[in-house]
Amino acid sequence: MGLVEIILIAVSLAMDAFAVSICKGLSMKKMDWKKAIIIGLYFGLFQGGMPLIGYFLGVGFEESIKFIDHWIAFGLLAFIGGNMIKEALSKKEDEDEVDDKVDFKTMLVLAIATSIDALAVGVTFAFLNVNIILAVSLIAIITFIISCIGVKLGNVFGDKYEKKAEFAGGVVLVLIGLKILLEHLGILVL
Repeated sequence: MGLVEIILIAVSLAMDAFAVSICKGLSMKKMDWKKAIIIGLYFGLFQGGMPLIGYFLGVGFEESIKFIDHWIAFGLLAFIGGNMIKEALSKKEDEDEVDDKVDFKTMLVLAIATSIDALAVGVTFAFLNVNIILAVSLIAIITFIISCIGVKLGNVFGDKYEKKAEFAGGVVLVLIGLKILLEHLGILVL
């Protein structure tokens, strides 16, 4: 897997954190960069840490399922991307009241909730030729930056772009999964 794909995956994974960051920004009467950095750090660390955990889980199974690894990678990415698309297209609005608290308990729950999909992506990294240190570093850094931007955008523009960002992230994950599958089947040669 090349650098471009890793960056696209990092951006796609960051879309859940971006959406929550927008909501956090919405709840701030005045932009608070200290809170934005705390939010970015939580999301960045968890989005970077979960793929690492998934990678080590996947490495344990790599030899026994190597002949279907491309199907697993495609299935996981398509599932995660499909769920993101479904959530983006759903009419239901979040009913949780959003606040601008960044205490440990609040941020821990949000960081875990937004990074579960990164754990599954980490499993797919175990089956692919991925520099895991580079991948998790890029995912963490990109998520941090996108989350801070999300807080600012939420504070300025509101929730206008939340669903569009989540939809785009889902489409990118599905397309990367399809690319992996087509490459392994010999249909796509790059």
